Amino acid sequence: MAKEIKNISVIGDGGWGTTLAIHLSKNNYNVTLWGPFPQYLQQIRKNNYNRKFLPGIRIPQEIKIVDNLKTAIDSADLIVFAMPSKYTLSTVKKIKSTKVNLSDKMILSVTKGIDTKKLLRISEIIHSELGKDLSVSVLSGPTIAMEIAKELPSTAVIASKDLKTAKKLQNIFNSPNFRIYSSTDIIGVEIGGSIKNIIALACGVCDGLGFGSNTKAAILTRGLAEMSRLGKNLGAKEKTFPGLSGLGDLVTTCVSPQSRNRSVGEKLGQGRQIDQILGSMDMVAEGVDTVKAVY
Repeated sequence: MAKEIKNISVIGDGGWGTTLAIHLSKNNYNVTLWGPFPQYLQQIRKNNYNRKFLPGIRIPQEIKIVDNLKTAIDSADLIVFAMPSKYTLSTVKKIKSTKVNLSDKMILSVTKGIDTKKLLRISEIIHSELGKDLSVSVLSGPTIAMEIAKELPSTAVIASKDLKTAKKLQNIFNSPNFRIYSSTDIIGVEIGGSIKNIIALACGVCDGLGFGSNTKAAILTRGLAEMSRLGKNLGAKEKTFPGLSGLGDLVTTCVSPQSRNRSVGEKLGQGRQIDQILGSMDMVAEGVDTVKAVY
């Protein structure tokens, strides 16, 4: 796809979507951020902060914040899909209902999860609803949103059907503090980014029960082995899983104090009920739904 990318729309105003909108704006792209709740978007516009999902990080005034999905989609050369996996299908259907021509646009999914209704990866949901011929790529890796928002050194991998597209997206996202690698293994990158959340829940339970580093190391290493076997059976390349979207993301999610999935597991290990834990959270812990989908 030879079209120059100038205008980028991020679909999803959570912590990850907001972080990427800020990052891309700093990379000198025209960025639009869309969210599903108009009243909350008004607060973001007024304060230039996403206080619920990305506290303490200022949002540049150059970012256009909209609640009209058609406006966001129509103006974009690149659509960055950052909605939680449980809202993927409904949001993609809304995009379809706008009847905007998507054939000349690139789509990049940055969502880590599996749809629990159709048991499909996020890129598969997008293709199934919007068209199999669309250019859909995925970004994944050890990407704690707040660390990237604070411009701490981080890495990720972008996978596309063809390496040329992956390289193009790599250049768009690359910065001195956020290095992007490229891949053609969409299946492997998505599976790694999804399954690691399940393993993070288990590591959190380990923490909640007061177990030691030996136990957590066992969960990590055996979890990686299971992730690799599952991915290979689903058509992924085995070499993807020791990389950023497999082992890299797994380590970050299982040990970071900011990991929502590890935190949920820890509270489970302490004896709290899952409904109570999720009800107290503003953000989504993808692993809870991914467990159901994989099971």
